[in-house]
Amino acid sequence: MSKKKKNITVEEAELNNNTGSAAEETAQTKETSPNESQEALEQDPQEEKTEEEEIKESIEEWKEKYIRLYAEFENYKKRTLKEKAELILNGSEKTIVAILPILDDFERAVADKTEDAGAIKEGFELIFKKFLKTLENLGVNKIETEDKDFNVDYHEAIAMVPGVENEKKGKIVDCVQTGYTLNDKVIRHSKVAVGQ
Repeated sequence: MSKKKKNITVEEAELNNNTGSAAEETAQTKETSPNESQEALEQDPQEEKTEEEEIKESIEEWKEKYIRLYAEFENYKKRTLKEKAELILNGSEKTIVAILPILDDFERAVADKTEDAGAIKEGFELIFKKFLKTLENLGVNKIETEDKDFNVDYHEAIAMVPGVENEKKGKIVDCVQTGYTLNDKVIRHSKVAVGQ
């Protein structure tokens, strides 16, 4: 029995030692855990501050980008408005420059003292042809009406001519005023008489 008691007491002592060491470990962990949590709390505000600072820096950066972009857009708007106003004001410059040589020809024709009607007529025909050629170069073309079918897109009927031949019905009989297109867009319809 004494051996059993000794064994039990030895086992109890070992158990007590093991329990004591486990208790000490838990006590140590309990002691360190509040310290660790305090350190963690102390570190968190620092991390939050750096995150806060990063967010503020990011906000400032985006704000600066927005301000620059807005300023660039305002400058672009002002520049395009100025260019548009100049275009409206001076848009006809190309046309005027093209017509000025014809004006010079007219001045020379008027200043000429020739009384020969044939020479004067020939001179004006040359100027007229030059003028038509200049208009064609600018994209202005005459709308053809001779022996053409009446087309509301290009022609304006101002008279109906009754009693015409069957092949002339619905066709243009006479052109009262010539029509013109500018780059294939009608800028003036031809005024015509149509067979009925």
